[in-house]
Amino acid sequence: MPISLKKGQQISLAKEAGPSLSTVRMGLGWDAVKKKGFFGFGGGQASVDLDANALMFDAGGTLLDVVWFRQLQSKDGSVKHSGDNRTGAGDGDDETITVDLTRLPANVNTVVFTVNNFTGQDFGQIENAYCRLVNTQGEAEIARYDLSAGGQHSAMILASLKRQGGDWTMTAIGSPSRGRTYQDNLPDIKAYL
Repeated sequence: MPISLKKGQQISLAKEAGPSLSTVRMGLGWDAVKKKGFFGFGGGQASVDLDANALMFDAGGTLLDVVWFRQLQSKDGSVKHSGDNRTGAGDGDDETITVDLTRLPANVNTVVFTVNNFTGQDFGQIENAYCRLVNTQGEAEIARYDLSAGGQHSAMILASLKRQGGDWTMTAIGSPSRGRTYQDNLPDIKAYL
């Protein structure tokens, strides 16, 4: 059974998913914003383009590589993005990033997952937003974090994976930020490295 993470909570991936954990997938899901019509008529949905990002840092906090909608794979191929979903339509994960922990370069100490709203709505307008971490061997959900708490921010620093010897720990961060792309969030991300 997955753990429902709270802001700041840490879990050991080896303890939750077993020592054979080698590949994880971060799934991001959301629903389009429901527009209110005039006297209940003419409503509809506005597209929301949330973008999942994975930023890889060394132990000194230097950004080594980024996987996002403009670069769907890390330079070494260990991290892969499913592609850009620009509407949030459909059930389940709208964007995913898969991380092969066994293939990450030895100098990658931390992987930070973030989300940006490229279309600019704040999180107070987005429904059913979540991120989850899945063990790709057996598709078991390890942890889930609800992002629909709302707020006047257009980006969020979701979670980090940190290397600790032969294990990885996941920390739910849930810190608001602003901006349409990960570059706008780099100053906020530095506090979590």
